[in-house]
Amino acid sequence: MIGRAHHVVIDCPDPAVLAGFYSKLLGLAVTYRSRDWVVIAEDDTTSGFAFQLAPDYQPPVWPQADRPQQYHLDVMVDDVDAAGLEVVKLGARALSGGDARSHVYADPVGHPFCLITRPAWAPPIHRTGDERDASAAPAVGTY
Repeated sequence: MIGRAHHVVIDCPDPAVLAGFYSKLLGLAVTYRSRDWVVIAEDDTTSGFAFQLAPDYQPPVWPQADRPQQYHLDVMVDDVDAAGLEVVKLGARALSGGDARSHVYADPVGHPFCLITRPAWAPPIHRTGDERDASAAPAVGTY
């Protein structure tokens, strides 16, 4: 091994807003915040997702190849239909173009992500009433 993964870095026009969306979607806390860089992770000593300011950001166009998806996340859930309703409430929008079994959405700035049914080998997704709010977390840690 040469190294270890640190953060998945996602370009966007407003790092705080997109980090807030993914914080609620994935249940991760904001562990670092600056004007042009926000990180969400389990805590400030673990790797996670970083959202980087890209002033000229152009969203991908699903499923066309002229502006490809760039990356996408598969998010495992217990119930894809219920989760679909929840991500739309957070600001996602459903995307068309896949097959009838596809559960493809765009985050608030257009990055595609998929909701997938939790595989049998993965433990159930535990939901709690104290889901983390990105706007309430202090700017701590380092990226």
